[in-house]
Amino acid sequence: MSQDDFMAELALPSAFNFAAHLLKVNGERADKTAFIDDQGSLRYGQLDERVRRLAAGLRGLGLHREERVLLLMHDCNDWPVSFLGAMYAGVVPVAINTLLTADDYAYMLEHSRAQAVLVSGALLPTLTAALVKSDHEVRKVIVSRPSAPLHPAEVEFEAFLQAQPPLTQAANTSGDDPGFWLYSSGSTGRPKGTVHSHANPYWTCELYGKRVLKLSQQDVCFSAAKLFFAYGLGNGLTFPMSVGATTLLMAERPTPDATFKRWLGEVGGQKPTVFFGAPTGFAGMLAHPHLPTREQVALRLVSSAGEALPAELGERFQRHFGVDIVDGIGSTEMLHIFLSNTPEKVRYGTTGWPVPGYVVELRGDDGQAVPDGEPGDLYIQGPSAAMMYWANREKTRDTFQGGWTKSGDKYVRNADGTYTYGGRSDDMLKVSGIYVSPFEVEATLVQHPAVLEAAVIGVPDAEGLTKTKAFVVLKDHAEVSAEALKAFVKDKLAPYKYPRQIEFVKELPKTATGKIQRFKLRAQETENAA
Repeated sequence: MSQDDFMAELALPSAFNFAAHLLKVNGERADKTAFIDDQGSLRYGQLDERVRRLAAGLRGLGLHREERVLLLMHDCNDWPVSFLGAMYAGVVPVAINTLLTADDYAYMLEHSRAQAVLVSGALLPTLTAALVKSDHEVRKVIVSRPSAPLHPAEVEFEAFLQAQPPLTQAANTSGDDPGFWLYSSGSTGRPKGTVHSHANPYWTCELYGKRVLKLSQQDVCFSAAKLFFAYGLGNGLTFPMSVGATTLLMAERPTPDATFKRWLGEVGGQKPTVFFGAPTGFAGMLAHPHLPTREQVALRLVSSAGEALPAELGERFQRHFGVDIVDGIGSTEMLHIFLSNTPEKVRYGTTGWPVPGYVVELRGDDGQAVPDGEPGDLYIQGPSAAMMYWANREKTRDTFQGGWTKSGDKYVRNADGTYTYGGRSDDMLKVSGIYVSPFEVEATLVQHPAVLEAAVIGVPDAEGLTKTKAFVVLKDHAEVSAEALKAFVKDKLAPYKYPRQIEFVKELPKTATGKIQRFKLRAQETENAA
């Protein structure tokens, strides 16, 4: 079947509301468990009713189609109700990071012009501080699981739901209508409001969740990445619901201890069959003294994204659990993974092959395609690309170029059709006139038994030439010298790639998704040199 025929088979009708689509898919699963959080479970039938009540409540506030509501909530059963309820009403949920500051939230309130806020009780003080800082006013603050008495402008989530009968008809949206926003992680400058359509999550479910991961209604899914991230939204909401699976939701940080409790069925009573994580998390788990055995868990599939997976890490995980880690790359702009290994075919050290339905191309500085073996900038063409960055025409035009999306990543295409990650385009280093991938050096350093994590940046030497410097986090009670690590890298890579400087640190700066923020390390070096 040709690519065009393949996509035509999945084409959507002109009228399409994603929330209504998911409710319809699960219309005959009323008694099946949809979500399990730290306080209880939610069946598909209950979810259906609550989504419609939330939609009615937002309409009752006088919100109109395409107006925004801020969704600032820890992962819990109220999160999917809020997200889908807004979409069902034709209102646009803006899912935001729960780890940010009041200043960040004030900016997002003003930038999105949100008319209401759905917030966890534990996050209400930070939101209140943001509302004080902002000139923007909201109509109502709806509080999930409040921990203190509420003010008149605030309403408890459950009371808000029960105040209106369920909305019987979803908003008459199309697949091209704005469905929701996600903010970029803000690893460089202000986060960008990325606008996705109602159709975009449908495409990621069909092309990746069903056809690559082959999720089914028998699965129990658990994601370390939270729902407000593009990766976590697919893992923990849209993918499982598209097939009628069950999802475990966890409000706390995904530490190894917290993750293992869910793997072992100690919280929620069900062991996950599918786990979605990131390389930094896998490294911490494998180094943990209480790592479960393969007999203790029920994992049949493990997914990784957020940063490239070092081959050694995937191989160690596979040896211990007997399950491969399926590594892929996605982005906020493309909503989920577009380049990936598959459960049937894993090539550790690579990000795999293009997901059917997506086309990728590597381009050089001249904008032309580069040959196999040469590094190039990664561009993607696919149906789940975002519509725009809200109120940011310059960045929109730079990223969304016709039918192509510029990812900002460097890759090399291998002879077998797989792609090997080379780092972010602005992280690639040119040492002695030759490109050096920070990730390649980092992946080599973490192969040393004493190293837990590593980050590599370029720093100028006395002659003003770029040299590599590594920041290294050692495992507990481990010891190794800088010279020994340099020799270790020289033995495994071309000599010019070894880090000229090594600094041992207790931790690395990261985004909330676990991505290393090399720009902070570069800023720190610049400040120290001044």
